[in-house]
Amino acid sequence: MLRLRSPLRVAAAVVLPLAIAGCDQLGIESATAVAAKKDADGRAIGAACRHAGRAIEDCFGMNKKADKAAVFAGWKEMNDYMRENNLEVVPPQGGGTAVAKDAATEDAKDEEPAADAGRKKRS
Repeated sequence: MLRLRSPLRVAAAVVLPLAIAGCDQLGIESATAVAAKKDADGRAIGAACRHAGRAIEDCFGMNKKADKAAVFAGWKEMNDYMRENNLEVVPPQGGGTAVAKDAATEDAKDEEPAADAGRKKRS
């Protein structure tokens, strides 16, 4: 025998799956989508660091919020790609980075002109 269903149950059975499917449209992302995006971002960061000739340690230091495993995977993939295709490093053309500026400042402190060094010793 057929049993009549309430209109509320029928409406819920139709509307609920449609509402759940539309969550991506509303900007609500699943945990897997967020994890995939973080992984892709980390790989892109690592690849860019390798292409610019940066050491992996510098890359980690400049991108503290990025997933280290993903950054390393991207760096390694780009390293392999550059070796296979005999590609050269392309140094950054921008205003520089904090790591590069710090290194330049330390180098400048270490290098003392010979004339200045001689004057300091005499005094």
